[in-house]
Amino acid sequence: MTNNIIIENQYKRTSLFEKDNVNYLVHVLKRFNTVPKLNNINIITSTKEPLVFKILPNEAIIIGAAYLKNPVLALVYLRYGIEWQLWYKALSNKEDDSALCDIAAFEVARIFYKLLPKEDKEKLEPLDYFLINLFKKDEDLTAEALLKHKELQAFHEIDNSEKEFEDSWRPIVANLAKPTEYLLMSGGDLRLNIDEVALLNKYGCRPFPRPEAFTFASSTATSVSNFAFDKTDKVRSILIKNSLKNGFKKTTNEFSELLKNNLKTLFKLNDACEIIFSPSGTDASLQVAAITQIITDKEITHVLVASDETGSGVPAALKGCHFENTTALNYPIKKGGKIEGFRDVELIKIPFRDENGKLKSEKELDTEVFTAISETNKLGRHIVLHVMDHSKLGYQSPSEEMMKKLDALEDISMQIIVDAAQLRLDPSDIHAYLEKGYIVSATGSKYFTGPPYAGALILPESMSNLIQSSKNKLPIGLTQYYNHSDWPITWFCSKELSEGFNYGSYMRWNAAIVEMDRYYKTPILYRNMGIEMFCDFIEDSINDATFLEPLYGDEVKRNYDSKEFGIRNIRTIFPFFILQDNKALPVDEVKKLYALLNSDISDKFEGSPLEINRLAAQKCHIGQAVNVKYGNDLQSAVLRISLGARVISESWVNRDISLFFRNIEGQMNQITVIIRKIELILSNPELLK
Repeated sequence: MTNNIIIENQYKRTSLFEKDNVNYLVHVLKRFNTVPKLNNINIITSTKEPLVFKILPNEAIIIGAAYLKNPVLALVYLRYGIEWQLWYKALSNKEDDSALCDIAAFEVARIFYKLLPKEDKEKLEPLDYFLINLFKKDEDLTAEALLKHKELQAFHEIDNSEKEFEDSWRPIVANLAKPTEYLLMSGGDLRLNIDEVALLNKYGCRPFPRPEAFTFASSTATSVSNFAFDKTDKVRSILIKNSLKNGFKKTTNEFSELLKNNLKTLFKLNDACEIIFSPSGTDASLQVAAITQIITDKEITHVLVASDETGSGVPAALKGCHFENTTALNYPIKKGGKIEGFRDVELIKIPFRDENGKLKSEKELDTEVFTAISETNKLGRHIVLHVMDHSKLGYQSPSEEMMKKLDALEDISMQIIVDAAQLRLDPSDIHAYLEKGYIVSATGSKYFTGPPYAGALILPESMSNLIQSSKNKLPIGLTQYYNHSDWPITWFCSKELSEGFNYGSYMRWNAAIVEMDRYYKTPILYRNMGIEMFCDFIEDSINDATFLEPLYGDEVKRNYDSKEFGIRNIRTIFPFFILQDNKALPVDEVKKLYALLNSDISDKFEGSPLEINRLAAQKCHIGQAVNVKYGNDLQSAVLRISLGARVISESWVNRDISLFFRNIEGQMNQITVIIRKIELILSNPELLK
């Protein structure tokens, strides 16, 4: 074994480590971070047998030096080997059932290969290796067909050719034999798919960690953190083991309930409250529309406050219409079409801005809301009022005074839904809403920086009892959208929903709950001081930049009259126009600048000083463009820098107060870099054409 060396213990000055190759090697090693971490499994390189790839069950993976000459090739084979070892560790009857390891490892490595960037796949194209050849063919191989491949068995020298693939394994492989990064982008819709070059989705983020980017995009979406990804990847391993031991359905139902109970614990909710998981915030609106239809026989009117700052698909969802061309359960549907089983409803939109793009006053919005409620009530209709507690630009409506006035109304059939998708609330705020009988629509993917598309409805005990007592069933068309396990298992109305499981939704919520947990573990004094310190800096930085103009003007949310500090009383989303020659950029140029910010554009500055090249190379992810008029006539858009929970929790990682504030300051420096990069792009206007 003298020619076999554990991979982390070698760094010889071979061609692999030459200057031209090091950057690419670093690129590949970053992706290796998404591979499961297994205890007591050594990865050993062999120079004596350069073409060897061997799996020693529960001990090691031996990989020949020839593989390492192409780091991507080594990465794919190691992904297969480590996944094989993961499933082998989960087996109770190891050698007899090792056929499962072959199938699961192949499926995971196949998906892993598909998620490689185009540049990496091109490096594998001319190679002739067994696994790579199968992946390139992209054939839909059955488990039975795979077990006939002697080459798979040659990796570990256990003969599986006569083994049968057990039926009990099929749902486990179908749901859990997937890389964690794939699960985090599944069970939503096509907007979670990543491009094959930058590996970014529509929201400019990834389903695996992207620590190289400065990220303050919590108003839109954020790449999963290393911490949450590792915790969620570990959960996948546990679920595999428990599914093999206790059965897939039992394990998954318990996992779904555990997530809901963890959420209740974090927010200190009454056990009688119920939680419904939603693949997205828009799906939560569809669930509200469905619930409303089973609790009232009256005609229904939805009053949607902040209709111009909620999700683009929300109005369609409230009308019981398809809001995308594919459902979260991957059913093809036609956007805009009516979902089977929904009654016709009325929708009244109350936008934040008037026809000239000017933000309405609190009084104007309150008047519109009260008029809509009063006039609709005269018609004897059931009213669903959707109030906004933090829009994508940081606004709330109606006012607290108006909500008190509405709560005091008599002889009215009305349910209030709080759109708290940003979840810039404290647990006490959620309690206050639930105590009033309001339903709270939340996500774990905005303020708390979980992966995008982690939605939920939190229902008070009174509403849960009302739904549970109903003998009406949910609209039949929802079988294409949701599984029974996403809803409270005791409810009659959801009995006919699909029997499957949305593991994408579960894994995203697991990651979000991990972020929530470490945020709330930061002592409240330091947490609140850090929030004010960071938000004050963002505000001052935007005000000091002559080429930025804050949308919020002189209005800065800060309520010192409140007995307790509350995150809903402080501005944490900072939208701004970008100015060129004292004029706001048009929409298309704002969107172009947003994309350039989130990219390495150092190739546009060849020959420039090192400092400029480093600035151009820095990837900066902030809240994506929102169309807003500048003045009365120019259609422009704003970008947003936002506080996310991770700013606080990652600053407290050392649990040291002096380091906490130093870490906060380090993230302030990142804000400065972002603004400097905006200035750099503006100073080179040809980049925006």
